[in-house]
Amino acid sequence: MKPIQVMSVGELKTNFSEVLKRVQSGEEIGIAYGKNKVIVARLVPKNTAKKMKRKIGILDGKGKLKFSRDFKLTTEEFLGI
Repeated sequence: MKPIQVMSVGELKTNFSEVLKRVQSGEEIGIAYGKNKVIVARLVPKNTAKKMKRKIGILDGKGKLKFSRDFKLTTEEFLGI
């Protein structure tokens, strides 16, 4: 795997169309931001993006919650107002 090329936000804005063509051809681009040029995002080709199963909440599958039939909650209580 070849190393990721890094460019600043300004470079990306200036060369956006060219960068998209490079990404379409399979290249990955890191986007650096700030004085320290920290990579904050990556542009990757759509077909190489990892498809991960999303977990819906940290406690998913760890417990059960059951409400009694006479449980009532007003809109104000729900919204905390």
